[in-house]
Amino acid sequence: MAQIQNTLMDPPIEDLLDKVDSKFTLVALASRRARQVNSYYNSLGEGIGVVVPPQVASASGKPLSIAFEEVAAGKATYTRPDPEEIALAEAAAVALLEGEGEAEGTASPTSEETAD
Repeated sequence: MAQIQNTLMDPPIEDLLDKVDSKFTLVALASRRARQVNSYYNSLGEGIGVVVPPQVASASGKPLSIAFEEVAAGKATYTRPDPEEIALAEAAAVALLEGEGEAEGTASPTSEETAD
């Protein structure tokens, strides 16, 4: 029977990596959520804010520890955008910018038109 080694990290990194697809995603997700938790604690007393409070009861008061516990509990998640949706959004943005450029070009007279 395998013994579970006690580590300084709770929840264990292996459990956290099971919830995400890579270490980079784990770091990005946890850091974003930790900033949100920190912002929540800093805005207490200022009324109702737009930042979501911690979603787990934690013995630690540190935002990063809270964020890791939320990831382990499945409360903090991520979604990957579909590459086709990204391509369509980029094409729409380019078309919009090109349309604005053409609209600006037709509104201003050229040097030939002002010579008449």
